[in-house]
Amino acid sequence: MAGDENEGLVRGAGGVVVRGPHVLVVHRPRYDDWTLPKGKVERGERDEDAALREVWEETGLRCELRAELPATHYTDARGRPKFVRWWRMEPVAGAFTPNDEVDEIRWLTREEAAGLLSYGSDRALMDAG
Repeated sequence: MAGDENEGLVRGAGGVVVRGPHVLVVHRPRYDDWTLPKGKVERGERDEDAALREVWEETGLRCELRAELPATHYTDARGRPKFVRWWRMEPVAGAFTPNDEVDEIRWLTREEAAGLLSYGSDRALMDAG
C-alpha cells in the first residue's frame, strides 16, 4: 500500500516473530493488552523497514524478514481505519528490556498465543504465521 493517498487511514507494519515452535507476544501496559509487535509506518519509510524497526523498538530484537503474511484491517481505538502489513520474522540478535511501550514479552506456542492475544486480528495470524 503506497503513500498517504487514503486520508485518515493509519498504516502499520509488524512481525510475527518466531523461534522454533514459539511465537512472541508483547504486553502493552498502556492498553493492558497482549498483542503482536507492530507500529505506524513513518512517512517515506518502506513497510518492511517499518516492521523491522517496530519489532526492534518494542522488543529489543533484531530480526530477519521471512514470508509476508496476510494484512489486517480494523478500526483503531480512535475510530480510524487501520491497515497493517505483517511478516513472519526470526530473531538474529538482541535481548528484551522492559520499556514504556512493552513491559513484558512471552514466547508461546501458537495455540497458547491464540488464547492470550487480545485481538481477533492478531489471533488470525497464528494460523498464517
